[in-house]
Amino acid sequence: MARKCELTGKSPMAGNNVSHSHKKTRRRFIPNIQKKRVFDTESGKWITLKLSAKALRTIDKIGLHAMLRRAKNI
Repeated sequence: MARKCELTGKSPMAGNNVSHSHKKTRRRFIPNIQKKRVFDTESGKWITLKLSAKALRTIDKIGLHAMLRRAKNI
């Protein structure tokens, strides 16, 4: 299962852990992906999506269809 948001496209990033002595080791920054059922008001059906927490907040704020239009423009 890919750790990628289906609307925003967020995926894991790579970076460094930096210790107190400033020694660097590689690490991954993994997005907060949630599997959620979202109600589509136009079709009247539930849709299951893998979304990041930020995408869920945006859907709550502007709605699913505005978010889908925004995702198509990206």
